[in-house]
Amino acid sequence: MKIQAAVLTEMGASHPYAESRPIRMESLELAEPGDDEVLVAVKAAGLCHSDLSVVNGDRPRPTPMALGHEAAGIVESVGPGVIDLKPGDHVVMVFVPSCGHCMPCAEGRPALCEPGNAANGVGTLISGERRLSRNGEAINHHLGVSAFADHAVVSRNSLVKVDPSLPFEHAALFGCAVLTGVGAAVNTAQVRPGQSVAIVGLGGVGLTALLGAIAAGADRVVALDMLDDKLKVAADLGATDTFNVGQEDVVAAVKEATKGGVDVAIETAGSEKALELAYYVTRRGGTTVTAGLAHPEKRLAIPPVSLVAEERTLKGSYVGSCVPVRDMPRYVALFQHGKLPVDKLLTHTLKPEQINEGFDRLHEGKALRQVVLF
Repeated sequence: MKIQAAVLTEMGASHPYAESRPIRMESLELAEPGDDEVLVAVKAAGLCHSDLSVVNGDRPRPTPMALGHEAAGIVESVGPGVIDLKPGDHVVMVFVPSCGHCMPCAEGRPALCEPGNAANGVGTLISGERRLSRNGEAINHHLGVSAFADHAVVSRNSLVKVDPSLPFEHAALFGCAVLTGVGAAVNTAQVRPGQSVAIVGLGGVGLTALLGAIAAGADRVVALDMLDDKLKVAADLGATDTFNVGQEDVVAAVKEATKGGVDVAIETAGSEKALELAYYVTRRGGTTVTAGLAHPEKRLAIPPVSLVAEERTLKGSYVGSCVPVRDMPRYVALFQHGKLPVDKLLTHTLKPEQINEGFDRLHEGKALRQVVLF
């Protein structure tokens, strides 16, 4: 079938993207779903820094590529072997398909699925196939999803069925921002009631981590960012303390306010400097979690002795250490009961032809979460 999809042909275009237009809506051929695959009519797809890092070249991917990985839609048809989804079901897409058989999957860590991550790296579905083409040329999939399109064929294991009463523009956020941010707080960091938590970097993922920490019962939530507008949003969402990272000796200020540092610090900015800051505001015996994807060539500078002498923990968190089929329904239920107000993070809704302008806004820090509606 013919579809309209956002295609990136070359990474590293100059700013502003509204002028260089690295992403173009194009007519592509979408093949029918194969074994254990599903055709989804995409209704809403969010713009995320993981998309931006492909556009700007920080995380190289094979091109041409149809972008987009955070989305929600309606099942239109299913391929052979799919027995638990049917046309009309509402679904959220997950950007790491899980095979269910490799060692990480067997250990209950599907975010680390080996075949899923390998397929994502080379631009195929987990089956190894590409269902997108343009005039006979294969087009790569983005993280097994390619959701900036009116339709997508994805693995059954890239989908979680959700309550159809959930608005698509909100449902889309659960596929990446909510799983990653809330999961970093409740799964990876295992925030407990009464603890103090710092969030470094207040984009969509950082603010959902903040909401997750509050939902988990954190007593003190410290928000850190370079933009005062985002600090205000964090305060409105429940942060007890806010600090602009540009202020003089911000580490000392946080430690003074929290009597020695926080129990847990979560970095979501995707910067080695932000991760260093998160580490230094963590107290002795505390835990520092990074959910941000820094440039692969950057290196972290911390004194290794502190890990031993202060019994510190430094942990990575990918997809919030989530089991999506378990965690997403829980997070949706918290949202529906008013305990996880992720809808407050939606700042812009876009038409497909406005994607480049949306990525300019994201690059400049002028948006929290933007959603393209199809």
